[in-house]
Amino acid sequence: MARIAGVDLPRNKQARIALTYVYGIGDSRALKILAAANVDAFKKLQDLGEDEVNRIRQVIESEGGVEGDLRKDISLHIKRLMEIQSYRGLRHRRNLPVRGQRTHTNARTRKGPRRGTVAGKKKATK
Repeated sequence: MARIAGVDLPRNKQARIALTYVYGIGDSRALKILAAANVDAFKKLQDLGEDEVNRIRQVIESEGGVEGDLRKDISLHIKRLMEIQSYRGLRHRRNLPVRGQRTHTNARTRKGPRRGTVAGKKKATK
């Protein structure tokens, strides 16, 4: 397995797909990295030579913004929003959708499972 940016990439996939296993690299960024490293995007990772893998590594390191550094930056941005008590920060703090989605119905992924009815409550008798 090729190890780039602290991530073991799958050997049996194309280089453009394997690079997306690194946090912060999507389809378009993977293609740009491979073009800058002068590597064929459709070549399997196991068929790449050591020098090609090193070129990919160098391009990613020069661009920056992947894996741990990116995760840390994002968490710091969210903490800053919560500290200044912006609307987005309050939504993060309450674990509610941040980008304007409706919450009356839906939003179950963010809000968690539904709370059931209160257990000891008696129904009204006639």
